[in-house]
Amino acid sequence: MYRSLSRAHIRSVADAFSRSKAHEKGQKNVAERMESSWTVLNSEGQSYFRLKGESIIRSAQAQIVNALRCGERDRASNLLSNVSKGSNSLRSDDFLYILDYCARSPDPLFVMETWRLMEEKEIVISRRCYFLIIRALGKGGYIEEAFNWLSFLGGKHQTYPILPMYNSLLNGCAQMQSMTHANRCLDLMEERMMGKSEVTYYELLKLAVSQRNLSAVHEIWKEWAKYYSPSIISLRKFTWSFTKLNDLVSAFETLQQMVALVFKGTASIKQSAEGQFRFSRLDIPVPSKIELGIRRCNMDESGHYLSCSLSGDCSERIEEPDGKNDYIDVSCIKTEALFSVDKNLYRPVEADNDSRCLQLFPAANQGSYTDFGIENSEPCSGGFITLKGDAEIKPLMKVLRWSFNDVIHACAQSKNAELAEQVFIQMHNLGLIPSRHTYHNFIKVVISERGITDGMKVLKAMTKRNLKPYNATLATLSIGCSKNLELDLAESLLDQIVESQYLQPFNALLAACDVMDQPERAVWVLAKMKQLKLQPDIRTYELLFSLFGNVNAPYEKGNMLSKVDAAKRIKAIELDMMKNGVQHSHLSMQNLLKALGAEGMIRELIQYLRVAENQFCLTNTYAGTAIYNTVLHSLVEANESHMAVEVFKNMKYCGLPPDAATYNIMIDCCSIIRCFKSASALVSMMLRAGFCPQTCTYTALIKILLVDGEFDEALNLLDQASLDGIPSDVLSFNTFLHEAQLKGRVDIIEHIVERMHQEKIQPDPSTCCYVFSAYVNRGFLSTAMEALQVLSMRMISEDENILQEKRAYFEEDLILAEGLDAESSILELFKDDENLAAALLNIRWCALVGFPVSWLPNESVWAKRLSRYRLRRAC
Repeated sequence: MYRSLSRAHIRSVADAFSRSKAHEKGQKNVAERMESSWTVLNSEGQSYFRLKGESIIRSAQAQIVNALRCGERDRASNLLSNVSKGSNSLRSDDFLYILDYCARSPDPLFVMETWRLMEEKEIVISRRCYFLIIRALGKGGYIEEAFNWLSFLGGKHQTYPILPMYNSLLNGCAQMQSMTHANRCLDLMEERMMGKSEVTYYELLKLAVSQRNLSAVHEIWKEWAKYYSPSIISLRKFTWSFTKLNDLVSAFETLQQMVALVFKGTASIKQSAEGQFRFSRLDIPVPSKIELGIRRCNMDESGHYLSCSLSGDCSERIEEPDGKNDYIDVSCIKTEALFSVDKNLYRPVEADNDSRCLQLFPAANQGSYTDFGIENSEPCSGGFITLKGDAEIKPLMKVLRWSFNDVIHACAQSKNAELAEQVFIQMHNLGLIPSRHTYHNFIKVVISERGITDGMKVLKAMTKRNLKPYNATLATLSIGCSKNLELDLAESLLDQIVESQYLQPFNALLAACDVMDQPERAVWVLAKMKQLKLQPDIRTYELLFSLFGNVNAPYEKGNMLSKVDAAKRIKAIELDMMKNGVQHSHLSMQNLLKALGAEGMIRELIQYLRVAENQFCLTNTYAGTAIYNTVLHSLVEANESHMAVEVFKNMKYCGLPPDAATYNIMIDCCSIIRCFKSASALVSMMLRAGFCPQTCTYTALIKILLVDGEFDEALNLLDQASLDGIPSDVLSFNTFLHEAQLKGRVDIIEHIVERMHQEKIQPDPSTCCYVFSAYVNRGFLSTAMEALQVLSMRMISEDENILQEKRAYFEEDLILAEGLDAESSILELFKDDENLAAALLNIRWCALVGFPVSWLPNESVWAKRLSRYRLRRAC
């Protein structure tokens, strides 16, 4: 695609050429005008010019360029107009500085304005000026206009286009990803028998990369290698292209060729004053008469295939020098592609049978960087390092390091830690000092494949080299720590970030705070975000509602004070959302509704449900089944059964299909109204909708039967679930134990406890509470203590061998230890394992009241009696 130049009110190129008087007398004056300047034009299109005499408007050109740099286009136009009025002996050289700036910027509109003035003054335009005009148009996105210039220039011998002009147009096509114009340019080159230079191949390479066409890159590589010997710059370009297009195998092989080329001592590049690297050899074009194997493809703009060819007989027609030093921009380019490669790539490379190359190419099993076998060692002084002087080797090493960085970055994208580590080791052996960019990509791949621990080791090695990590590196490490719930380390890494535009690590830490239920740490995260002036996104607000939406502690009901505080928090978060122009997402609304439900704020819960319905309907979406499920669950928990039924009816009326969770919630609701018939109807609807009953479905049905005292029917339903292959869980059995304890049915309790033991279902604190309370209520205090100890032992493990292994530590240091330190140590365990902590407290309490501790729960008299009772019942 290209943009139109109609905004500039400039005549079309065709009309301009037809009316140009300068072209009518150009043949007569061209020799005189061309002698006034000397222009060097290389094959890539970069140039340097110098005038034989002092230009009378040199300062005026500088003023115009300075005005353009400052964005003062009107002043630049006025200055340009004054230049045309102040002199009648203007030459094309008097505009070179302006045109050169417009070509570099690029500024296609001002370059056309300059060209129009040159035509009005009847100035003979040199080939150099034409090149700069074409370059400005191509780089500025005006591909069609640039192509028209090339087409019309072919009519005059003195302005006949040279190959760098076509290369410049191809460069613009690559930038705009316009294959249509690229093919038209190649057709024109073939028609005029222009041939190809090495830069032409590079521009075709960029086109192939922009079209994501790996086969074309391989074809270009094959044809290029027929006519040009490898150079450090060309190999770098191909290495980058292969990494960009998912071919890590070819990228690694090309990288090894770069290393071998430098080792042989034949590679040589120079650096310009602008910091760009260039060839030290001539770029001689390939004549079109040579049959090239790269075939043209008539592909569309989507770019499913790309290959190009030039064929036919022709001779080069180059009037001005174009074989000077070729400037190559080898700035480090970040790749975004994903890779899937063979990891067994690292192998020795032979170079002239020189034994020294063996130490430059270590085998794959020679070591592991993450084991830090080379952390404090000196890099290998490879043979090639002494082949050249320091001034000559530095540019080579810099370019080589950039290619190593490309490969490591590609490894990070493909999560190929093995190859990344091998490439990193090779850098060390070659004496290539890793940069911060190298470490950043290496840390990314190490974290993705080997975890945050190894990533922190690499960071430590980086800091030993006195390299300050990027903010992006710290952010990546912090995200890994947050995922591992290492909150202290994640917070410490974020605290080192001074300036950052990375919101993801802060959201990751907020998510970890949510998982660990640490809202106080989340306050610090918000303060750090404010310090860095990071604007929250919708993910941030989703987490804020989850962290701060409800005030009461888990497992506690809200009171008047907590409800008022929760309402204030929710309002503050929503006001901040409005301030930053962020609207609710399904998840943020769902988290808000969960918070209201946790506080028992039923009226506000229904109000926000209406808000969710209206908001999502206005955007042609709907609130979603998940949002309704959240509301239904909160209503059932609050025993608002009638309101839940109304919401369920409205949900179906709106056309939202209930899912399995919806049916299970409503079946549980039936236990409130004690209606097994309604629950059975819901099960029937659930089956017709294609959802199979789950463990929670049977638990809800059993709960309804138990509320009515139907223990036998409930046990039959439990047996039916087992026959259907639906496993029971501790919640199902606790439902039996809870109702049996309330109704004094010790026989049911003992049956359920033994069944849990047979099915290897470990008890939880609720199990112990129900069984202990049942025996105490019946006056069986000794049995209650024995049952409590047996169930607590089974909470630790059902395997008596494991219990014996843990006995020494638990009994001596926690259960029988004196002082408050033992209980404090047990309470610390609640952070990681609530059941273990509760079991140890129960056993310690039994020991304190004088009950002997037994680490063989199955040998207990109570446990043996329950086992015999089950066998008799089975018979």
